[in-house]
Amino acid sequence: MRSSVQVFLVGFAFCLLAVNASGQGLNFSQYFNTPMLVNPANTGFNPDFDYRIGGNYRNQWASVGNPFRTMSLWGDTKLFGNRFENGWMGVGASLYSDRAGSGNLVSTNGYASIAYHQMLGYNSLLSGGFSVGFINKRIDISKLNFDNQWNGQFFDINVPSNEPFAFTQTTYADLQVGMNYAYFASDNFYFNLGVSAQHVNRPRESFFSPTAVDARLNRRYTGFVNASIKFEDLWIVNPNIYVSKMGNAWETVVGFNANRNLIGDGEQQMILGLYYRHKDAVIPMVGYQVNDTRFTFNYDATISNLGSINGARGAYEISIIKSGIFSNSSNAVKCPTVRF
Repeated sequence: MRSSVQVFLVGFAFCLLAVNASGQGLNFSQYFNTPMLVNPANTGFNPDFDYRIGGNYRNQWASVGNPFRTMSLWGDTKLFGNRFENGWMGVGASLYSDRAGSGNLVSTNGYASIAYHQMLGYNSLLSGGFSVGFINKRIDISKLNFDNQWNGQFFDINVPSNEPFAFTQTTYADLQVGMNYAYFASDNFYFNLGVSAQHVNRPRESFFSPTAVDARLNRRYTGFVNASIKFEDLWIVNPNIYVSKMGNAWETVVGFNANRNLIGDGEQQMILGLYYRHKDAVIPMVGYQVNDTRFTFNYDATISNLGSINGARGAYEISIIKSGIFSNSSNAVKCPTVRF
């Protein structure tokens, strides 16, 4: 009985977060495999290739009631590489779907993004980009219970909730901007950092009447630092640091992934990684790359106090990314890259 109450309270807490629109944003442990979600300046930042297409799936809290499921499908491409001597443009689009909690909260997000990449000399690259999105969120209020419906023994759905619900769905526009800087020291070392701001326009997100709650989203600020280091044509190691802040909520992820060359030309690679989300989870990752298609899988093992409720089973995540070159492409690689 006690464990059931704990499970309910955890799920109930997440439902309240959603209903009050405190802005729990989209989240992937493999943030480096959702480039445009992290920063719109990443749009078209794929120097060796003309385009890339990716998909992500995340299943979280499956051991505690209804799991959170987050899916994405995205793609971007380079433009005008033959018109700008020292730069190029990138355009992209992304679609995200998120389902969460007992109230069947469904979020559908669509974004279009554009970026410009300018070489600074022979070894540096400065990028700037922005994205415009439209978000729709829906909830089934009939599946939610509230504190004033507790009669001392159970939640009585016949008792009015007295919550000021005015809508079962909400739609709004969202703006995101970002900048990146990359330094290509050599064919064996690359360094990149970036910053971005999401919800720049601070849209209103609430299922309550605006007269009851002025629920505007806080801006979400994100920064990252990563590098690629090649060792003797056998390993490429990618250390990463990711920090995101929205309101009073912080997320910090540090770690690395490494590609092991299995064949001399790099057409087959094994991927290993390990990440740590501060005060939340240890995240091992494995993957495989064949030619220009990469598959990666990670598992979030909860290490916080919530581990006693979810059995340390936090989430798992799958990512697939395909990069390619158009057959009639005349775009030349404008900067050195680290690859086998």
